[in-house]
Amino acid sequence: MKRIALSEVKDDLSRFLRLAEKEEVLITRHGKPAGVLIGFQDEDDWFDYRFEHDPRFLARVDAARESLRAGRGVRIEALSRLAGRGHAARGSAAKAKALGGALRSPASVKPRRSRRGR
Repeated sequence: MKRIALSEVKDDLSRFLRLAEKEEVLITRHGKPAGVLIGFQDEDDWFDYRFEHDPRFLARVDAARESLRAGRGVRIEALSRLAGRGHAARGSAAKAKALGGALRSPASVKPRRSRRGR
């Protein structure tokens, strides 16, 4: 991590943004940390950063981890096995229950009836 004075960053921000694409730049004010400049090489980096710092996403990750600690969940190997056999795609109720109802095939979803024309 580079440590740069605010006065230097203000004079040449574009150079420090390019530097921040490779490593974080600690900006100091009067020798004390004041902020961090984080650069992104492309839009995917920006998206990843936003996603990783979204409080809603972090709350869901925490909830999922707590659920796993409590013994609720499905091992990834079980999901791979079921998906590889095509069970989830067939809409089997038992398989869907094993997967927590997360995967449903279009055949298992009943179409809605329109109320128009009645």
